[in-house]
Amino acid sequence: MEFDDEAEKEIKNDNIDNAAIENAITNILKAVGEDSQREGLQFTPRRVARMYHELLGGYTMDSTAIINGALFEVQYDEMVIVRDIEFYSMCEHHMLPFIGRAHVAYIPEGKVLGLSKIPRIVDMYARRLQVQERMTRQIADFLRDLLKPQGVAVVIEAMHLCSMMRGVKKHDARMTTSAMHGAFRANLATRQEFLANISRGESPLHI
Repeated sequence: MEFDDEAEKEIKNDNIDNAAIENAITNILKAVGEDSQREGLQFTPRRVARMYHELLGGYTMDSTAIINGALFEVQYDEMVIVRDIEFYSMCEHHMLPFIGRAHVAYIPEGKVLGLSKIPRIVDMYARRLQVQERMTRQIADFLRDLLKPQGVAVVIEAMHLCSMMRGVKKHDARMTTSAMHGAFRANLATRQEFLANISRGESPLHI
């Protein structure tokens, strides 16, 4: 298998050290008793190094470029919800994926954000070595600081392969985390309205 020059250029555009990753993966293959030079594994270290550029691309995402001026002055003060935002992240404890969906809401205070930007913000924090609790808080804090709204709410529901494939091996376990600011934290009715909206018509989370 060969790798084209354009792909090689693309994966050298950030701070990830490809050579160090390739060397580490080669050593892991040898450590588990594999032949790193056999046909199926010959290019595996290189593939893994390229994969990490995508899976961990959140470290190099520019929040200013993501928003790209998509903040609009709008006189609207009711709840804005973007629900069922699919994401894929990597658990920092075992470097295994956790997969789920995020529900994000805010109540504007004169400014609204372009619809596509909220999933991009979720991706910016998901594509890092993460713990779900911190990721939830980071998304909520970012939107609070960017929009200065009346309130922000984030709920994340995810399945963690580190508890499905190993350890307790509980395939059906789901983890839910939340972060609330402003009106969502202070006002029970506002919080309940948000939770009712994201639970309406919700399908079970599955791989």
